[in-house]
Amino acid sequence: MRTRTPLTCTVALVAASLLAAAGCAENASGSGDTDAAPRTVKTVAGCGAGSWTDPADLAADRRPARCDKGAPAPQPLAKKRKITVATGTLSAEYVAPLQVAVAKGEFAKEGLDVELKVLPTPDALPLLAKGDVDAQWAAPEAAVMNGIDGGFDIKWVAGNFSPDPTSKSGLWVRLKDGESAEHVDMAGRRMGTMIGKGSVIAYPMDTSLKKHGGGLDKISFQQLGSADVLTALQNGGVDSAWLLDPVWRKVDGDKRYAFLGGQPVGEPLGGLLFGPTLLTEDPDAGVAFLRAYIRTVNTYFAGDYKSDPAFVTELAKLMKIDEATLRSTPSMRMDWEIRTGTTDRLQQAYSDAGVSEGKPPVPEEKAVDRSMYAEAVGHRL
Repeated sequence: MRTRTPLTCTVALVAASLLAAAGCAENASGSGDTDAAPRTVKTVAGCGAGSWTDPADLAADRRPARCDKGAPAPQPLAKKRKITVATGTLSAEYVAPLQVAVAKGEFAKEGLDVELKVLPTPDALPLLAKGDVDAQWAAPEAAVMNGIDGGFDIKWVAGNFSPDPTSKSGLWVRLKDGESAEHVDMAGRRMGTMIGKGSVIAYPMDTSLKKHGGGLDKISFQQLGSADVLTALQNGGVDSAWLLDPVWRKVDGDKRYAFLGGQPVGEPLGGLLFGPTLLTEDPDAGVAFLRAYIRTVNTYFAGDYKSDPAFVTELAKLMKIDEATLRSTPSMRMDWEIRTGTTDRLQQAYSDAGVSEGKPPVPEEKAVDRSMYAEAVGHRL
């Protein structure tokens, strides 16, 4: 039987790796001071008022920022630049904009040669800290926030998506006699998840649990492989689980199960993390990367992209997943912006889960940098 590292130990080990990497990077680059002269922000054709939304707007029906199709236009770098982006998977739909940007040549138009490299988050974070990878398609998880608190220059620079309001990706429970979706006692239940308490999903999970007498401190967790979560819920190995798209379709409509809640609509919980290479050493390349990413969203993912059968076929091939499976869930709301207070809410969930280090939370301005995507669309902060 495979032995799994406890969740708190995993977070601590990753944080320790980040801090060690931070020391190496600072020794190599000097004082670690990242102050720089303000960059010039110019008006961008095709990116008007709708290309920026108030970060404080948390309304579920908020329309995500958008430019015209094909905007912002490429601004090729004077010298071609190789960029390596770490991602935990290439088969998840939220990674699709990066894959499409590579396949359609959107990065190449900026003078960027982008490689998407599959690496587990614990392995990728120290590499980002040292500059061995340039960016990470991930999230401000507990280990990341602990590393930032320790002084390393990693920042969340762009969002990825929020769910469609009709999506039921999230917390599912197997009902006991007399229970319903409106009345479930979650305290003492065992949850199956491949994510863990140190993930950003702890935030919406905690919110859903507290509505039903639970909370991250009142349930037990069993970490499972992605293919095992649903099976464990169905065979009684666990009595609740966090089910992702499109797995939840397997229990939707079955009266033995109830959906209790998922990721907040309109609030991305992950996206791009930049390390020192793109933040301070070569910010022109960082802005160029974001410009290509944003242009890809505006051109291919602006609305209900799954209404285009040909594009769904193309996506399924890129992601190497079954086309019918991809069609079975609603389009995601691709969203490059970051909401105010998200990192505060995440850190509160980590504290509730007992995986933070008991220190004051990292201030948002130390963990989030909206300036690069603002520059890409011509918005002056």
